[in-house]
Order: sequence, then structure tokens, then C-alpha cells
Amino acid sequence: MKIYFACAIVGGRQDEAVYQQLVDALLADGHEIPTAINAGPAWQAMEGSPEPDEVYRRDTSWIDESQVLIAEVSTPSHGVGYEISYALERDKPVLCIYRRGVRVSKMLTGNTMPGMTVTDYGDIGEGVEIMRGFVKNLTT
Repeated sequence: MKIYFACAIVGGRQDEAVYQQLVDALLADGHEIPTAINAGPAWQAMEGSPEPDEVYRRDTSWIDESQVLIAEVSTPSHGVGYEISYALERDKPVLCIYRRGVRVSKMLTGNTMPGMTVTDYGDIGEGVEIMRGFVKNLTT
């Protein structure tokens, strides 16, 4: 399955190790993640050069081509919020996960649109299992 993984880039990289572990689990399960580079330190090479309109076209194209969007939303990000809305407006299933105890925007936690799932996780293993269960439910 092609999965668009969304995570904070400009808003903060304190969760980079978490992003990398989540993406690594999805890749290990055989999924295609066009945004995998954003999860690790190599994101700077990709984000540093394109013009904003190129980034917009590239990322929205990746969302259009993906079957689902999974977002790690522990760190607030304007871009991730936009990507979530963009995916929902195109009837893409969206999973937003965040670390238990972190304050997350009520625009996400209160969203009842069809296809939107928001949940917290205690540790990375639980986060991975939540993602795997979400994806499995889409394919069965």
C-alpha cells in the first residue's frame, strides 16, 4: 500500500527518532512511503532546495497517489494540518497518532469527519501496532 507519512519538519524535529521508527516499521511491512526521507536526518537535503510551489505540487501529488495518510502529530505543524485536511477532502483515510500526555489541537481531536482517526500511544511499539491495525482494517 502507498502511505503518505506526515510529520513536523519546520515546526520541530525533537521527534525525529520516533518518526524514523514508525516509517521503518511501515517499510518493513512492505508499504511504499514516498515521504520516508522526511522521517530521518536526510529531510534537510530534500526540503532545502525546492521552491515552495514545488514542495506543494510534489506533496499534494504524493497524497493524491497514496491510499492513506498517517500523521504523527505530537509536534504541532501547519503543513501536517494542511496535509490532513487535503487528504480528508479527497476521501483518504487518515490516522493521526500522538504521544500520550501531549496536548494536541482540538481541531484534530474533535474532528468527526468520516475517515478520520485520532489516537494516542504510550510507547513506540504501541504506536507501530496502532498503525498496523489501522492499515490492516483498510485491507480486510
